[in-house]
Amino acid sequence: QVQLVESGGGLVQAGGSLKLSCAASGRTFSSYAMGWFRQGPGEERQFVAAISWSGGSRTYADSVKGRFTISTNNAANTVYLQMNSLKSEDTAVYYCAAELRGSGSSEGSRYEYWGQGTQVTVSS
Repeated sequence: QVQLVESGGGLVQAGGSLKLSCAASGRTFSSYAMGWFRQGPGEERQFVAAISWSGGSRTYADSVKGRFTISTNNAANTVYLQMNSLKSEDTAVYYCAAELRGSGSSEGSRYEYWGQGTQVTVSS
């Protein structure tokens, strides 16, 4: 069982930056692929970024490529999402998710564990 807790969301102006964190419980964090997804108002959940369980592969949605960076700190059981050059369309609830020994998929259905989400609001 893995429990995920996101933090770091908030209100930021367009062009600004935020860094989201997702702390995971359990001793096998390094065995999990980690993903970030988001859901805007009235929208379906969208893939944002993912990192494979080995850390060797990172995948990004086209809409965030070059602006967002996913990283992990295995010693701290934490995955991060650094978000730069934020746009109003980035406004959403951001969720982290974990898949045991995953490749870092963009398919949300592959992830076994989800956090409760953290709100990111970008004002224009």
